[in-house]
Amino acid sequence: MSGSAFDAIQAVDYTVVIARDMDAMRAFYENVLGLSITRVLSENWIEYRIGGTVLALSAPGLTRQDAPVPKGTASLQLAFRVPVASVDACAAELTSKDITILSPPTDRDFGHRTLFFRDPDGNLIEIYAEI
Repeated sequence: MSGSAFDAIQAVDYTVVIARDMDAMRAFYENVLGLSITRVLSENWIEYRIGGTVLALSAPGLTRQDAPVPKGTASLQLAFRVPVASVDACAAELTSKDITILSPPTDRDFGHRTLFFRDPDGNLIEIYAEI
């Protein structure tokens, strides 16, 4: 019996976040999270490099007809790893920028210190550190 063609998958190369409000999403990822633009393919596609991967914001294309995810419903979670001291520093910075924190810095029994909040489109964002 042969393996699946999908056995060829080697890595997650890039993650695309569908941005229903591109201006608000760009402001959040650039001004709140401090990401720098790596490449702009069009007004509908912005890329940020984070380590070995790319995070892209894209205006709805193939999903144009999809209804927005209901407010308060996470459809995507992005987890960004930082040093331990940075979890609390990120929480303080979010508070200073009036970003609502869903779960403050917390040591979890599985070995992470976590912080959770949302981006303007409601996606769940996690800042975490290995402890």
